[in-house]
Amino acid sequence: MTNPFKSRAPQLSGPAQDILPVTPSDVADLPSVAIALYVETGGAVTITTVKGETRSLNLADFSILPVGVSRVHATGTDAVGIHAMVLA
Repeated sequence: MTNPFKSRAPQLSGPAQDILPVTPSDVADLPSVAIALYVETGGAVTITTVKGETRSLNLADFSILPVGVSRVHATGTDAVGIHAMVLA
């Protein structure tokens, strides 16, 4: 199978190159900054944005949150099935 993304430079507008499961943590950042989050089962999500701001949001089931995220906090997060969409 040919890879149509092989010769393209990653772009913040997507598409993401991978999607990784997230374990929320109050002390550890994500291994790679996410260009978006995907949430399977909605609920509250507390994040640190790439600007360093902490934000709390309520997301619906099967939501995509298109914001740069460096951390998903355990405290204040009860949504499950969270995945980070990343470029590398």
